[in-house]
Amino acid sequence: MKIFVKVSVVVLLAFTASGQQDPMLTQYMFNGLYLNPAYAGSHEYWSSTLSYRSQWVGATFDGAPQTVIAAVDGPVRGKNIGLGFIASHDRIGVTRTTTFMADYAYQIKLNDKSKLALGLNAGVAQYSSNLTEVLVWDEGDEIYANNQNKVLPRIGFGMYYFSKRYYIGASIPTLLAYEDGNDFSMDLSRGTFLSRHYLFTAGIVLDVSENVKFKPSVLLKYTRNAPVEGDLNFSAVFRDMFWIGATYRTGDAAAILLEYRSNNFFRIGYSYDITFSGLRSYQSGSHEIMIGIDFGKDLIKVKTPRYF
Repeated sequence: MKIFVKVSVVVLLAFTASGQQDPMLTQYMFNGLYLNPAYAGSHEYWSSTLSYRSQWVGATFDGAPQTVIAAVDGPVRGKNIGLGFIASHDRIGVTRTTTFMADYAYQIKLNDKSKLALGLNAGVAQYSSNLTEVLVWDEGDEIYANNQNKVLPRIGFGMYYFSKRYYIGASIPTLLAYEDGNDFSMDLSRGTFLSRHYLFTAGIVLDVSENVKFKPSVLLKYTRNAPVEGDLNFSAVFRDMFWIGATYRTGDAAAILLEYRSNNFFRIGYSYDITFSGLRSYQSGSHEIMIGIDFGKDLIKVKTPRYF
């Protein structure tokens, strides 16, 4: 018998989550570790960030995405090694994803001004779907009678070439993953329901005057059977304390960004997204807040501060 299922917007968002796979951040330039494990330890001090994103605020439907990400990383003294740790929780529709990842990076000094880092991360991600929240016509359909819950080990890889003035990075957040009962294979489609994403990042700091600097950056995202998506950001830095910038995300949204660094210890950032997609009439934008704390930065005397 043909079953007619009436699925709310919540379920549509759940399918969007499987395509998105990893949470989206507008302030990607302040969350380098989340994008690339090779970023770990690229500063001379330990650094931490806490980000919260509320997407599609005021939506006329349930299940709008909400994301929390906590990250910390730093160098191992006397070694060319960086370590990091990330915990994240992402909610979209009836789907929840909680991830814990440990990061390791090895740095190779190429010259007096630049280094190349190779990084790996490993951890687990828990994916759950509360299907009992789905509205269906046939209440006896067993497909929607039970919640789904999976725990997947994941391994990612990245490369990060950087100096104090510019950086170029490439990463694969999920290089390998394993689902119980399937093969542990380089082909994710054989072993899991996940797809492999490829990320490319780059940025540079340019002097405009003694107190003003210009910092353009780009994030490109690609996955098989989907168009390339790009985030292009232009930021200005005033007196190494105040940041103001704008971001354009292809086919999706534009955003404004603000950051304030009170001293060598505390940072806070905010961004607001304006959506261009078909959802623009059903919500009032997305908000994102970032808080950062640096440990030991005030004890390190450097002529040129780092801007990423």
